[in-house]
Amino acid sequence: MIYNPFSLENKTILVTGASSGIGRAIAIECSKMGATVIISARNEARLQETLSLMNGNNHSMIVADLSKQSDLAHLIEKTPALDGLVNCAGFTKTVPFQFVNAENLNEVMAVNFTAPTVMSAQLVKNKKLTKKSSIVFISSISGVLCAAVGNSIYSASKGAIQGMVKNMALDLAPKGIRVNSVNPGMIETPIFDAGTITPEQLEEDKKRYPLKRYGKPEEVAYSVVYLLSDASQWVTGSSLIIDGGYTLL
Repeated sequence: MIYNPFSLENKTILVTGASSGIGRAIAIECSKMGATVIISARNEARLQETLSLMNGNNHSMIVADLSKQSDLAHLIEKTPALDGLVNCAGFTKTVPFQFVNAENLNEVMAVNFTAPTVMSAQLVKNKKLTKKSSIVFISSISGVLCAAVGNSIYSASKGAIQGMVKNMALDLAPKGIRVNSVNPGMIETPIFDAGTITPEQLEEDKKRYPLKRYGKPEEVAYSVVYLLSDASQWVTGSSLIIDGGYTLL
């Protein structure tokens, strides 16, 4: 057997937001590394598609909309004992700051910050996260290291995650549970398929990255595999920046 410190063999991992983009890539790569993966999202058809792309047939899915309390409770109840949790579900809403209100603020914060935080807490409380397990939040460079016009709500949700990750890491260290985040820059996901941004605009934007391209979903997934694996047993409270050098400038 080939020695592989990044193996996820004999680990059970829950990935939220697994119906597309980064979440789908994480689920697929975890399955390739030998994990038993439970995937969750609100779109059953797209979850089924993710399932069909995964290695092995010991995986399962739980349909849940994290903006609904009943769905969140259902997800927590149906989740078995875990060795890893990846909080990837989230979305963005572009609103110029002067038009920010409680409704759109709560809408984004509920899914991006509140739901994953409450779910993580409940899984710990119900002893569903084993000793030496790993919690990974998919955060962003936005709101943590940089900003963009009309992006204040999304940035605030990611900034909140960063504060939570550090404090969770400290509180859960006595239990042997590690907590970290991955902070990507722009990643090529289906969000570009809408056609609201022209190919020319995208190519121009890529020039702002020292490596002259956007990241790929699987490149984020590889870093998550590292944080879930035993290779990162001495890593907690950290933020792994994956941005092609964008925040160096």
